[in-house]
Amino acid sequence: MKKLLQFSFLAETQEPKILCLGAHPDDIEIGCGGTILRLIEEAPGAQFHWVVFSGNEKRCEEAYRSANLFLTNVQSKKIEVKSFRDSYFPFIGSEIKDYFEELKTHVHPDLIFTHYSSDAHQDHRIISELTWNTFRDHFILEYEVPKYEGDLGNPNLFFNLNRSQVEKKINYLCDAFQTQKGKKWFNEETFKSILRIRGIESNSQSAYAEGFFCRKCVI
Repeated sequence: MKKLLQFSFLAETQEPKILCLGAHPDDIEIGCGGTILRLIEEAPGAQFHWVVFSGNEKRCEEAYRSANLFLTNVQSKKIEVKSFRDSYFPFIGSEIKDYFEELKTHVHPDLIFTHYSSDAHQDHRIISELTWNTFRDHFILEYEVPKYEGDLGNPNLFFNLNRSQVEKKINYLCDAFQTQKGKKWFNEETFKSILRIRGIESNSQSAYAEGFFCRKCVI
């Protein structure tokens, strides 16, 4: 029986530079929050640059609160919440592109988390496209965000999570984003169900995992 290839991203460095990109507040946390918590535990010296591209005043407050919850034990971190117009990213792409060009001059990440390139949300796709357009020689993992359009795919890279990481991810999400509680899908059941499915697909001993799309990986 063939075994899946397993390798540690942290094999080369215990102080990885990690760039997290999300079109909206809560995108990063939903897509890769558990993985971020795991990376912090395994590499306490990890450095994070966390960018959220849109949000009104209240949502910006939530974004900062959530990022600081997830990055509580991180010594080196920078959190940015931009004010690009929600749902209009394809029409203001040049402005967002300018920001990416600025970002690449002072951020040199070992790992980048960004949106799934086939995501049905137009803002998500633009961020994914510009990530690949800007960072052309980097390890990029695309995360997934569940939604009404039903665009979940078949991830090919998984981070298995322990139960503590799962609980922290869900608790932080539900605690930080109070404005989203009125949405039917924004709840513990949704978040845990996705983690459970990806756990099945990766044969996780804890039963939970986050899935990612890895377009290119050089070892």
